[in-house]
Amino acid sequence: MHELCSVVKKENIFTQYLNTPIADLLEYHNMNKPFPQYSSARLLIGMCMDNRKHLHIPENFAYIIRSGGANLRYSEFKVSFAIAVGGVQAIALIGHNNCGMVNLASKRESFISGLVENAGWKRELAEEHFLHYAPLFEIGNEADFILSETKRLRTRYPNILVAPMMYKVEDNRLYLIQEDQVQSI
Repeated sequence: MHELCSVVKKENIFTQYLNTPIADLLEYHNMNKPFPQYSSARLLIGMCMDNRKHLHIPENFAYIIRSGGANLRYSEFKVSFAIAVGGVQAIALIGHNNCGMVNLASKRESFISGLVENAGWKRELAEEHFLHYAPLFEIGNEADFILSETKRLRTRYPNILVAPMMYKVEDNRLYLIQEDQVQSI
């Protein structure tokens, strides 16, 4: 497991993120830094669609893309839009513990029966749907996936600062993920 670094004071923020929108996000959410007014977004946040997570941030501070497992592979046009048109220079990629996109195979039957019972699907169609899409959205270990997605985004957008983070649902706090290699831009 990768080391999660608690951020409870400004000194806990990794140096490469100081004086960036990443630091601001950590200070707003974890340290209750007062909110200034923003007229445009400074950051893109990619995070899971899970309903247990809520960020404490100012209005107009960030674009937010929510998708299962914080998987932005299928939202790349939206990421590009936030960078190209929105002008953001940083991405916070936030995974969380106890993510439903981990071990999707164990959720196969509840997924299929839920579509049959709740959505009125035919069982065969629900099975086919699961078998087709589960491999695309399975993330494996949460921190490993966030780090691999961080690496992918850094390669795709080399001038953009990308910070891997985890949100712990039990304490509603953001943690930085310690990386083996630090990004330099």
